[in-house]
Amino acid sequence: MEISKAKFLKIPQSAGVYTFWKSEIPIYIGKSVNLKSRLNSYLSLDLGIKTAQMVNEANSVTYIQVTSDLEALLLESSLIKRYKPKYNIVLKDDKHALYIVITKEEFPRVLTSRKTGDYGPFPNSTNVKTIMKHVRKIFPYSDHKLGKKPCFYSYLGLCNPCPNTGLNRTIYLKNIKNIKLVLSRKFNVVRKNLEKEMKNLSKLEKYEEAKIVRDKIRSLDYITQQKIDTQQFLENPNLVEDIRNLEIENLKTKLNENCKLQIVNLQRIECYDISHLSGAGATASMVVLINGEKENSEYRHFKVNQKNGQSDYDSMREIARRRVKTTWNRPDLIIVDGGLGQVKIFDEEFRKLKEFSKFNILVVGIAKNPDRLVFSDGTKMKLQGETLQLVSRIRDEAHRFARRYHHLLLSKSLLH
Repeated sequence: MEISKAKFLKIPQSAGVYTFWKSEIPIYIGKSVNLKSRLNSYLSLDLGIKTAQMVNEANSVTYIQVTSDLEALLLESSLIKRYKPKYNIVLKDDKHALYIVITKEEFPRVLTSRKTGDYGPFPNSTNVKTIMKHVRKIFPYSDHKLGKKPCFYSYLGLCNPCPNTGLNRTIYLKNIKNIKLVLSRKFNVVRKNLEKEMKNLSKLEKYEEAKIVRDKIRSLDYITQQKIDTQQFLENPNLVEDIRNLEIENLKTKLNENCKLQIVNLQRIECYDISHLSGAGATASMVVLINGEKENSEYRHFKVNQKNGQSDYDSMREIARRRVKTTWNRPDLIIVDGGLGQVKIFDEEFRKLKEFSKFNILVVGIAKNPDRLVFSDGTKMKLQGETLQLVSRIRDEAHRFARRYHHLLLSKSLLH
């Protein structure tokens, strides 16, 4: 598209990679968690000299939506390595791009380098370090030379097992192997290996160890989704939109197979989550998907007013009643984080609406272990494939949004 405010209004507010072009030559490739916001920033009058020069030289821009921040980071690196745009070098102010290096030692270290490495180049060092912090929480690794005492990070669980102890090299090498797979964008392989390990531990009745592996799977799901080949993005710029449409259609089909209501549209999906700490600072969140895409402008926070903030049921009923009284757009599907009790509460409140009988407003809950949807009549629907990806994405977003407001209220309370 041409570089203009009018054209940029149509850009989605999602993660992705963008490219500035001079005729048929890519001159700069970047990434962002919010494509619309980032590309609009290039229309500012306060650009640096080199950035302004790049924008003036470019005559068009393209973008590719992706499914996660990690996917955007790795795709950006792949495209820069392939096309070597000149401004990706110029805008670094003579600094070399960052690489990730995995050493060939008895206990391999994971390091970053400005010269060369196994993975990269990554143009933004801050992004790389942020992603590696997330990865390190799932698969701990060492970045220090061998010593005689366990390192500081070993006490935080980020260098575990610590090479300084000389123990559990097999476990350590397994972590390194998984890190290599993640950095190679082979997310599905990592997930399948972890699921196999979790099942084997469960069979051996090692439930605590199985729980640790399960938490690794959830953390991995949080920072990324299914691996998509770079070539697929290049061949189909609307790939993410097509994936979202497929997710919506599959979910609609599955819902109609398992409930009495016949769902015609799933244009607007709302998801609710309650967050509190022993009843203190109880909050709720409402996040919204429009046609499978996050619609940040529709998100809402609720401060729970009822005294018994520790009761999820009471909190959910309060939020349901407050939602019913609003004039916001009508949802096609409501997902609540919880089981049958929470579902019935929301269902009861929405049935009081005059328009309920006119419109098919379906309320379901999302339960874990295994992931499944729960209907108001007690029916359960197993989640897998595209339906699991869609529901997990909105549930995780509701968790994140609720925690953010909850932490804000707790901080204010502690300060007072």
